[in-house]
Amino acid sequence: MPHTVTGRFDDGSAYQVQVTGDTDRPVIGSARAAALVELHVDESILLTPTGPLRVVAGDAEETVLAVLSRYTNVIPMGQGTTRL
Repeated sequence: MPHTVTGRFDDGSAYQVQVTGDTDRPVIGSARAAALVELHVDESILLTPTGPLRVVAGDAEETVLAVLSRYTNVIPMGQGTTRL
């Protein structure tokens, strides 16, 4: 089930994406957010500040969400959006 994530990059520009769980296209809606996720595929990332450590993969929604929350300011929007 796709999750909608809204956030801001460090320079203040906003984005909104859907996390798809698809290996070929992990997020849709923002080319910049998609490039950010693609940049970190196959790297290890903490799912929460205290772990566990997982390898970023396009089909692993929790790792894609972890990348977005680590490198951008994710804005909590309520039910049906991010699970952070």
